[in-house]
Amino acid sequence: MSVDAGAGRLRTEADEPGWEVDPDDEWGIAVIATVGRQLRLRREAVGMRAAEFGESVGYGEDLVYKIEGGKRIPRQEYLDRADEVLGAGGLISATWVDVKRVRYPKRVRELGKLEAMAVEIGVYECNSVHGLVQTSGHARALFEAAQPPYSQDDVERMVAARLARQSVFDRDPAPSLHFVLEEAVVRRPVGGTMVWGQQLEHLLEVGKLRNVALQVMPTNSDAHPGLDGKIELLKFPDGTVVGRSDGAFNGRPITDPKQLRILELRYGTIRAQALPPRESLAFIEQLLGET
Repeated sequence: MSVDAGAGRLRTEADEPGWEVDPDDEWGIAVIATVGRQLRLRREAVGMRAAEFGESVGYGEDLVYKIEGGKRIPRQEYLDRADEVLGAGGLISATWVDVKRVRYPKRVRELGKLEAMAVEIGVYECNSVHGLVQTSGHARALFEAAQPPYSQDDVERMVAARLARQSVFDRDPAPSLHFVLEEAVVRRPVGGTMVWGQQLEHLLEVGKLRNVALQVMPTNSDAHPGLDGKIELLKFPDGTVVGRSDGAFNGRPITDPKQLRILELRYGTIRAQALPPRESLAFIEQLLGET
């Protein structure tokens, strides 16, 4: 990222919200601190002051010091420009491989790591389309609707993090995935008619995959155990299971076998009451025809 076009000024921290280092993310702090130290040592090795370097890469001196001090996450454009200015021959640019792994919030990374290891994922969602099957447009509309509002930089960062989790669909062998969505979730035109239509099309594509079972819970169904909130169950190759439910055990992830049996019973009951996968896809196709 360079000097602000038109205004001719250097970018400051106010221009790039959402790239602070999470103080609770020990691994992220270590990675960003290491990259920042490498940047400072290379800058000093070529005899450039921070202000001079900042002018060359289009950033203010204060922001340069914060990146070098491990207080700010550098963008890929910053690293590429720094590599060019300092003549690092691609070594600084290469640090983006590590930086991009920690640019997402710690909680999202941990969830993505669990999903990447799971051989079976079961989800009941009552408020919105689950993140693993969201389109970028749908995810962006959800984040932009938050109050207090996120900065656009934050929104794009969170959208990228959410889409990165969907690499679970590219795994080989593929995990078994099953989703139960409330009818209201698929009916709500989040993001407007076009974005909604794209989301419905995506649900149809995902629902037709051999390793995916997608079900819709009709609004006119009787009461069921999911009315307390979302349920997630992740099963791993060694037989262990991690579960979480908004309406049970204070919403915390659980691994206790007795508690897991409760969630599995609830999730099984929900799946039994929802429309079968084939009827669910037919219902979504009908909705798509109405858009």
